[in-house]
Amino acid sequence: MRYRYYFKNSMLILLLLTAVVFVFSSKALAADTYKIGGIFSVTGPASFLGDPEKKSMELAIEQINAAGGIDGRMLEGIIYDTEGDPQRAVQGITRLINRDNVIAIVGPSLTPTSLAVLPFAERAQVPLISCAAGIAITEPVKKWIFKTAQSDVLAVASVYQHMKDNGIQKIGILTVSNAFGESGRDQLLKQAEEFGIEIVQADSFGDKDTDMTAQLTRIRRNEPEAIICWGTNPGPAVVAKNVQQLGITIPLYQSHGVASPRFIDLAGDAAEGIFLPTGKILVADLLPDTDVQKSFLLDYIQAYESKFNQPVSGFGGYAYDAMMMLKEALPGTNGDKEKLRDNLENIQGLIGVSGVFNFSPTDHNGLGPDAFVMVRIENGTWKLVE
Repeated sequence: MRYRYYFKNSMLILLLLTAVVFVFSSKALAADTYKIGGIFSVTGPASFLGDPEKKSMELAIEQINAAGGIDGRMLEGIIYDTEGDPQRAVQGITRLINRDNVIAIVGPSLTPTSLAVLPFAERAQVPLISCAAGIAITEPVKKWIFKTAQSDVLAVASVYQHMKDNGIQKIGILTVSNAFGESGRDQLLKQAEEFGIEIVQADSFGDKDTDMTAQLTRIRRNEPEAIICWGTNPGPAVVAKNVQQLGITIPLYQSHGVASPRFIDLAGDAAEGIFLPTGKILVADLLPDTDVQKSFLLDYIQAYESKFNQPVSGFGGYAYDAMMMLKEALPGTNGDKEKLRDNLENIQGLIGVSGVFNFSPTDHNGLGPDAFVMVRIENGTWKLVE
């Protein structure tokens, strides 16, 4: 009986010790993991942005961990879906900061959702790398905020330069009534004089509108030589179809906000002949071998398409670039967010999907005009405009 008593007590002590070791091991494992937050429009109207961004973040984390992580620590991605809604974006960033204790955040996907969460990242002093284009995200510079998407300042300049080179002087503009469209509209108006462009009619549409023939009719009445539509899907695809239905034959330009296969799917044959500025990823195989981004782009495309069995888009590249920035900036920080922020701000010459990044205390986007190329949609695909 005494033997059984000692045996039972010994087993109980052993089990307790095992449980204690497991708890401490789990805590140690958690402490050895760098938690990175992600907030993207994974579902909803802007899923063509957020879904490839989520997948690209997961791909980058998988690649970094397979190579040994950062200073021996693995990365853990915690991703929430905003559905493109600013309120859900705020809920997501609140959870990431207060519950998940992430050391950095990638996203959101859209300008409106990004602008909604910036104050939260700033107050919590957590580095945030937005995947949206609006210039207001990083200008004026905000200490804890960076972004990877090419600025609409550069996009407008790229469109206007192409127009100038082709003798186009009178245009009509049609912009979506949200933060992305308003930022684009501001730049279209601001830069027009510099390129010798006269805007003969400026109109707008709601992001859920399903017919823009009234606006296009007003624009046509003023006899422009080209039309610029500034928005993100599905609105711009509707504009393309309405242009075709109205028999408007002057050139139609779209913004970089539709630079994905999704736009061609939505617009169908109405996409034919449309011009737009885009990052180089859509025409990576057409780039000269001397282009410093070409091999990086081809490697990303191959890895993404092999893993997810779907075409790559430049939008996913925004999140992939953000992860490459964190890979560059995290070593030696021991997860300290202030050190991480400082290292991000000092990134120079980092080759990414969206361009070559050179950050500074006065530039938290870090891209130049060479981040864009002009493309034309021909036979359902992208053609590089020389």
